[in-house]
Amino acid sequence: MQPENVYLVVGLGNPGSKYKKTRHNVGFMIIDEVARFYSISVTKRKFNAQFGWGFIEGKEAILAKPLSYMNMSGLPVRKLAEYFRISNENMLIIHDDIDLAFGRLKIREKGGDGGHKGVKSLIHAFSGGNFRRLRVGIGRGYGSREVNENVTEHVLGRFSHDEEAVIGDILARARDGVAEILCKGARDAMNIFNNKKIIISNST
Repeated sequence: MQPENVYLVVGLGNPGSKYKKTRHNVGFMIIDEVARFYSISVTKRKFNAQFGWGFIEGKEAILAKPLSYMNMSGLPVRKLAEYFRISNENMLIIHDDIDLAFGRLKIREKGGDGGHKGVKSLIHAFSGGNFRRLRVGIGRGYGSREVNENVTEHVLGRFSHDEEAVIGDILARARDGVAEILCKGARDAMNIFNNKKIIISNST
């Protein structure tokens, strides 16, 4: 195995049934979708993370979900990266983003945490933000002032009926985004995915 040819694809979320299928766990959901589509078993455990090894369009990749809760995601991911000798440049972090409209994807090569506690933990653990991200828009609700003022309630809430109707499409598009990033690089993937969004009824 040549470590420089192996990718670490990490979805951020919170462990446990309480948080399953909540907006904040969309990173976990995308890892599950990638694993399902490419027949990768994500059942191994190490360093307080769940992971599996396989191939995505011919690219060797480790899929992982840190199990330390969102705001402590950094240490499990760093330990996995060190153990498998994976550089920051070969990491892809998938996470939710309230500043993007629901269903929109945005790929970045590096940057700050944007107020996301999971990404903040990763930046702290890796002493910088030099890793690629696939940001998945969860929006701030449908214009309800109460929802907009209570970010925690929104991100930890479950998808609305309208959102549920299209979440499968979003997961599939994010899965394709992961493959595109691994095969052709973040810049080419940006041109394909960054300006497209899912349209759902009653959204603002």
